Amino acid sequence: MSEQLREDLPKVIEELEKKCKEHPNSVMAFHHLGLVYMKAGRIPEAIQALERAIEIDDLSSESMINLGAIYFGQGDLDKAQELNEKALSVNADSAQAHANLGLIWQQRNDFDKAIQCYEKAIQHDPKLASTWINLTAVLTMKGEDDRAVAAARKGLELSPDSALGHNNLAVALYFKGSFTDSKTHLDKAKELGYSVDPNFVSSLQSKLA
Repeated sequence: MSEQLREDLPKVIEELEKKCKEHPNSVMAFHHLGLVYMKAGRIPEAIQALERAIEIDDLSSESMINLGAIYFGQGDLDKAQELNEKALSVNADSAQAHANLGLIWQQRNDFDKAIQCYEKAIQHDPKLASTWINLTAVLTMKGEDDRAVAAARKGLELSPDSALGHNNLAVALYFKGSFTDSKTHLDKAKELGYSVDPNFVSSLQSKLA
């Protein structure tokens, strides 16, 4: 978060809180307040605001998705799944909800379901770089190295400075036996601030020796 945005947050929150008091049935007011609370790290208040938005309008899929993201961050996968599935019952074309479910299944080590969700997300929005990058990790775990490399390259085409993208491509290339290319992307991941796995670094160095 930029310093300027951090400084502006209290003022934005104050204005949105006032708007919510003046318009207690405004879905958008509570939704935006919830998002700003999230940015400010005021998670209990963010949950309360987003729950209020859903209470006002039980078709508010974006509020469900953002509330699900909070619960995912807290490790409550069941609640996160429930909210994203509810969002999809409202809007079956939501790429973000499908992508979020992919992350949930990935956390549960159900890679087949994770791949299905990521692929659905990509069908609805092929420009979601993070989905391609997350798909890379799951395909690598499944041993689908060619598909993993292709997904990583697509993700980096959309987001060239993704540290996670370069790391995931490095891992995928390693398992394909492309050790020099793997090191190139691993170095880029480190340059971009990614905390690379020291065991992977050691293994790659031994392959290059």
